[in-house]
Amino acid sequence: MTNSVWVVDDDQSIRWVLERALGREGFDVRSFSSARECLRAFDDGAPRVLVSDIRMPGESGLELLQQIHQREPNLPVIIMTAFSDLESAVSAFQGGAFEYLPKPFDLPKAIELIRRAVQESGPAAPQEAQADEGLEILGKAQAMQEVFRAIGRLSHSAVTVLITGESGTGKELVARALHDHSPRAAEAFVALNTAAIPRDLLESELFGHERGAFTGAQQMRRGRFEQAEGGTLFLDEIGDMPADLQTRLLRVLADGQFYRVGGHQPLRANVRVIAATHQDLEERVRKGLFREDLFHRLNVIRLRLPALRERSDDIGLLARHFLARSARELGVDVKRLTEEAITALGAFRWPGNVRQLENVCHWLTVMAPAQTVGVKDLPPEIREAALLPEVTAAVAAAAAPAPPQSGVSPGAAVVLRSGAKSHDAASSVGEPWESLLAREAQAMLDAQPSPSGASAQSDLMQRLVRRFERTLIRTALAHTRGRRIEAAQRLGIGRNTITRKIQELGLDED
Repeated sequence: MTNSVWVVDDDQSIRWVLERALGREGFDVRSFSSARECLRAFDDGAPRVLVSDIRMPGESGLELLQQIHQREPNLPVIIMTAFSDLESAVSAFQGGAFEYLPKPFDLPKAIELIRRAVQESGPAAPQEAQADEGLEILGKAQAMQEVFRAIGRLSHSAVTVLITGESGTGKELVARALHDHSPRAAEAFVALNTAAIPRDLLESELFGHERGAFTGAQQMRRGRFEQAEGGTLFLDEIGDMPADLQTRLLRVLADGQFYRVGGHQPLRANVRVIAATHQDLEERVRKGLFREDLFHRLNVIRLRLPALRERSDDIGLLARHFLARSARELGVDVKRLTEEAITALGAFRWPGNVRQLENVCHWLTVMAPAQTVGVKDLPPEIREAALLPEVTAAVAAAAAPAPPQSGVSPGAAVVLRSGAKSHDAASSVGEPWESLLAREAQAMLDAQPSPSGASAQSDLMQRLVRRFERTLIRTALAHTRGRRIEAAQRLGIGRNTITRKIQELGLDED
């Protein structure tokens, strides 16, 4: 049965969309145009999850649901319909449907719903983890090497970890790696996106419920804590968790016990919790949106994942990996990126991070007309960014590489210039910052009066160093949103040093 998902719909376009999307997520997909065709396939085995339209020629989805539950009472069935009426919804749930999905649906949410159904489908659930074991975290940039080292140090520990980083940086991949390299690796890894679950259902999702606990609770249901017993529970987007559930989660972390919704018997929780968020939890604590005591419970070990624009050296490596994977999935030859295309990709800001790069590589595999992908073949938003003067110069340099100046690699120069927005950026394309410093120093030297004697003193060095340190520290603090310890770590100085420098340079007054 592995991680198979069956789709039943008389609309070929719906079948095609779900087949491709589920296939990219690693599911084994079969599709059928009628309920009768699907039922015949049950003679050879059952899937993990069935997704069916409600209104089809011949037998309806509700009739199919009824017959399947006679054969496979524990099989999750998701009912789709373009007729979002009360009667259809009630009939679907009364028939034992796992969930009701109105059309048109949001594809990522539909995939998340199907993934939840797979996790609910009983004994085969551990095999889902096996399906994802081949996923790799790639990266040669220094920031990613720090992440790899942290995973290695935590490999023999079951300590709580908080993963921070922008959306699309791979927080769930890191959580899976922490689980797979921990003493709990043989047990379940269960993931829950707290922002994707409706507020009134999240408590039941986490802790389960007893039969009759609320309207529609026709049978007892195990929550994610029970599903992850002995293993790891990954709580993504923890910053969006409602306040009342924050209190319940804190109690579990503190006491190791919880109650199902409607239950009176305490249950023990032997679960490692890994939480993740793209939000600034300290700021949410200051605003009263997140409990401070829960924050400290979760923030035992913090791993910050760098944004893709902070590790541009990895873009070529990641792009080649995603292009190869897309080619395998689609059964086509692998596309090859020119150096100019890689440089243009490296200059893009990537607001969606690694997830966005992966999607671009899927797009290129399908849409690029030739096997060799140049700048002109890239998606429009990346081509437009490549037309900026500073990026154009970098792309030209990639096409005709020259020796790097002053020890600055071409890749590093691209990163420095791609983020600049001032008019000086365009005028200094290709010019190392040391040259700009030399010009400034020369102007200041020329403006000095001639020394009157051997004892004459100048404060030029002091003034330049002060301006350099002010600029560097102010930029680091802006990057870390005022978090001094993180800014010190990124600059490679001690926390006491940055505090002293902020006072000496008057940055507290800015």
